[in-house]
Amino acid sequence: QVQLVESGGGLVQTGGSLRLSCAASGRTSSTYTMGWFRQAPGKERDIVAAIKWSGGSTYYRDSVKGRFTISRDNAKNTVYLQMNSLKPEDTAVYYCAASSRCSGAGCPQTLYDYWGQGTQVTVSS
Repeated sequence: QVQLVESGGGLVQTGGSLRLSCAASGRTSSTYTMGWFRQAPGKERDIVAAIKWSGGSTYYRDSVKGRFTISRDNAKNTVYLQMNSLKPEDTAVYYCAASSRCSGAGCPQTLYDYWGQGTQVTVSS
């Protein structure tokens, strides 16, 4: 089992920044892919960004490229999502997830095995 705990969400104005953290514990592995997802009210949960623990290859959805950066600290077993130039449409619950089955950084969310409880990000206009 892998436990994931997100933190860092909150309320920010348009153009502001937030950094989300995802602390992983339990049977983690350097072969895992770690992803950040988000779900806005009335919408489906979508991938935001993902990173391989080993090698650090990344994936971003088009709408966050150039604004968001995913990174990991292997020593701390923590994955980060730095979010800059935030927009109201970024408002959502953000979830951290881990996959033992993804071969790369970009893969379907159905392949993610473990999920955090989510953290709310609200961007005011």
